[in-house]
Amino acid sequence: MERAVEASRGPRAGATGVVYLLYFLTAILGEFLISRKLVVYGDAVSLAADACYIAVTLLFYYMFEPVNKGLSLLAALFSVVGCGITVLDLFHLAPSHVSPLLFFGPYCLLLGYLIFRSTFLPRILGVLMMFAGLGWLIFLLPSVGHSLSLYIEGLGILAEGLLMLWLLVMGVNVPRWKERADAGETAGA
Repeated sequence: MERAVEASRGPRAGATGVVYLLYFLTAILGEFLISRKLVVYGDAVSLAADACYIAVTLLFYYMFEPVNKGLSLLAALFSVVGCGITVLDLFHLAPSHVSPLLFFGPYCLLLGYLIFRSTFLPRILGVLMMFAGLGWLIFLLPSVGHSLSLYIEGLGILAEGLLMLWLLVMGVNVPRWKERADAGETAGA
């Protein structure tokens, strides 16, 4: 019983990596279908991609809760709102002046900061995620962002792709994650 409780409160790095991979695959498939004028199918697959990203967001919330519960929750809220706007946009219900990147930029910044502070993931992944977040925010500036769009998209894909691969292949340093989780429980008691 104790082992089941311990497993349920673990960082779930492998599951996060798998769901992240599913997000990447469905997002790419959705873009491919839309570019082939199969918009209805592309929208359906994009909806599945958004569901995967919400799942990844929740998994990241639990993973980084021991680092800083408040910032982890704030990051999750930014991501969920960004996903919500993306979904509303699929149904042409999103306000045209609100870009999901306005929420995904801060999400990547916060997630990068949490990774950097975590000690259970490589700090370089956190730095790359923070740069990706800045890139998404710069992309929102019409005079600057669109001339750099290829580089910004590449940086975002690189940062999130490396994080996904790290979680799939290496996972997290579980003893360090447990230290953070135990320290948080002791402070909260």
